[in-house]
Amino acid sequence: METSEIIKKVRKIEIKTRGLSSNIFAGQYHSAFKGRGMAFSEVREYQYGDDVRDIDWNVTARFHKPYVKVFEEERELTVMLLIDVSGSQDFGTQKQLKRDMVTEIAATIAFSAIQNNDKIGVVFFSDKIEKYIPPKKGRKHILYIIREMLDFHADSKHTDIAQAVEFLTGVSKRRCTAFLLSDFYDRKDFLQQLTIANRKHDVVAIQVYDKRAKELPDIGLMKVVDAETGYEQYVDTSSKKLREAYHRYWINRQSQLTETFAKSNVDSVSIATDEDFVKSLLGLFKQRG
Repeated sequence: METSEIIKKVRKIEIKTRGLSSNIFAGQYHSAFKGRGMAFSEVREYQYGDDVRDIDWNVTARFHKPYVKVFEEERELTVMLLIDVSGSQDFGTQKQLKRDMVTEIAATIAFSAIQNNDKIGVVFFSDKIEKYIPPKKGRKHILYIIREMLDFHADSKHTDIAQAVEFLTGVSKRRCTAFLLSDFYDRKDFLQQLTIANRKHDVVAIQVYDKRAKELPDIGLMKVVDAETGYEQYVDTSSKKLREAYHRYWINRQSQLTETFAKSNVDSVSIATDEDFVKSLLGLFKQRG
């Protein structure tokens, strides 16, 4: 992609996602992700109704009357975006590619984060860590992230989610909120790594998929290519049995994924490329608020 074309695209995404962030998501984001960490602020005299567990016994003993500790939420949060850049992201039969929607969702989260004075960092991953952008604040930093998302070319087409969340656990020393954006086409199990990462951090999974992954159209003979392995084959989509088996495979895969998120205690949302991601994100935020 040429530089001028990238700048135009970055600007377009900024206008759309900044508007969403300030008009729709700012308050929801704040209540969904803030207040997870509380910092000690000051002590004051005990008042009727205060929680006795907050009594500061040292100060109480010194002044011979009860004092309580006052906490305030830690205002600054670090947000990490874990973005799948494997081959399957370049697929789309609807309005846009999966990669395009992932970019818009990530940009919306990023602008919501800086409006709350949070730092934001990115991990691009395939079956290896393709690029790590350390967390920083500010619009300039976000525009750099969007530019990278638009023009990033991964070395590998395969996916390894376990490695990505393991990297997060190692690289982020302080607790952070991490958004894992992927279609979750991974032949390997990642439950253990996700569970460990979510104990240390607050991990949220956002699945972006194309509806053709769910059901095949009845259009006769069709060439199907696996974007990650390059394997090609012709399938007869006029076969009802084949279409039903394909849909069953999707249902089974999704229930395995749902089970993985439930066992690792990770909040998640699934969004199709022809859906309005705003509605889905708001639902996710409200569920956590």
